[in-house]
Amino acid sequence: MAIDRISRRPVAGGHHSTTGLPGPYAALRRAGRRLRRRVPTIVAVAVLLGGWQAWVTLGHVDPAIIAAPTDIIRAIAGTWGTLGAAAAVTGFEGTVGFLFAVALGVLVGVGLHCSKVFEAACYPLLAAAQTLPLISIAPLFLIWFGFEIPGKIVITAVFGLFPVAVQTVRGLDAVPRYFSDVALTCGASRAWTLWHVKLRVAARQIYGGVRVTAAYVFATASTAEYLGARQGMGIWLQAAYNSFSTPLVFAATVVIVLMTCALLLVVNLSERLLLGPAADEEDPDADQ
Repeated sequence: MAIDRISRRPVAGGHHSTTGLPGPYAALRRAGRRLRRRVPTIVAVAVLLGGWQAWVTLGHVDPAIIAAPTDIIRAIAGTWGTLGAAAAVTGFEGTVGFLFAVALGVLVGVGLHCSKVFEAACYPLLAAAQTLPLISIAPLFLIWFGFEIPGKIVITAVFGLFPVAVQTVRGLDAVPRYFSDVALTCGASRAWTLWHVKLRVAARQIYGGVRVTAAYVFATASTAEYLGARQGMGIWLQAAYNSFSTPLVFAATVVIVLMTCALLLVVNLSERLLLGPAADEEDPDADQ
């Protein structure tokens, strides 16, 4: 049975009062705080869209130059049959490429952390590979894989691997040594300590690289499709551009942005489920 902090009386049902104790009220307060943090974003987006709509409508801007938000919404609704199918293809390529990029990036980062020889030999090559423009690499993948989906998955994975690998090795290198010392003193092997202790401590930083990769996978897949594919958002964008239909170009862009936002939400949710809220890892004595 819970005790009210002010009245010092038991609270029936085990629920807590609104004075700060855990319970339904605390959950509501946390939800309210999260909502308040989102208010500036919602207001900024509303002001941006409202100003955009007013500028195009009241300024009589040619729709061939800038499409109004309402025109973009109508374009999405009117072409969703083909646009949705293209988005499904690009979504599959980007998602699978993202998963490969995360898995390989973590493995490469662990290898760079564990072997200084491997780091000295491969890290510069890995960094140099990321400086290559996609437009110069895509033709090679077209030669190797043709116009099919696997080539786009490989391109997406290759260009998404670097941020995850870099953040993995940086996170592991930054883990305080006493974490390993405690685990080894308790009889854990070095491999167990690496996978169950050091990676857990470095997980927040690794997720930083995962988010960077998630922000670009669908754009990378769409660009690869634009340079050569049979289907997908890149082909859809190319057709919209060839027809000089500005609302359709904006429609495809909005869909890619929404897909990226959805993937980022999934990444953030997985981080919260696996690692818990970031506030839980703050030092409780930091303010003392």
